[in-house]
Amino acid sequence: MRAWQAFLAAGALVARRVEQQLKEQAGLSHLQYEVLVRLAGTEDGEMRMAELAEALYTSKSGLTYQVGQLEKSGLVRRRNCEIVHGVFAVLTEAGRAKLEQVAPGHLATVRAYLVDVLDEEQLDRIAEALEQVADQAAETDGPL
Repeated sequence: MRAWQAFLAAGALVARRVEQQLKEQAGLSHLQYEVLVRLAGTEDGEMRMAELAEALYTSKSGLTYQVGQLEKSGLVRRRNCEIVHGVFAVLTEAGRAKLEQVAPGHLATVRAYLVDVLDEEQLDRIAEALEQVADQAAETDGPL
């Protein structure tokens, strides 16, 4: 019970701090920021929407809404692809610039509320444990 309650508290509180920092600094939600990060991490700055939703552990409809908000801001655009019958989210130059502007503040927040709170051994243990938890949850049958 202690582990569960600590997991809930830490997850909610750190997520709240990250969300607050991103909203104040850039007017982005955490999910919107992660969309920009994932797109920037690809070779051509684009991903199929379905793959992006899966990578971000979110619903397709939730991602569609968030990408729509990013599109209104000029940070992302969508393109249809007839070859693979899908819609791609594409990072724009404005999106890349926004990510470069916001990343240092995001990193500082993550460091302040997670990385710098733990020593290296604790970080390794918690990463290992949470990877195991995520792997188990991902193996469960059924969509997320």
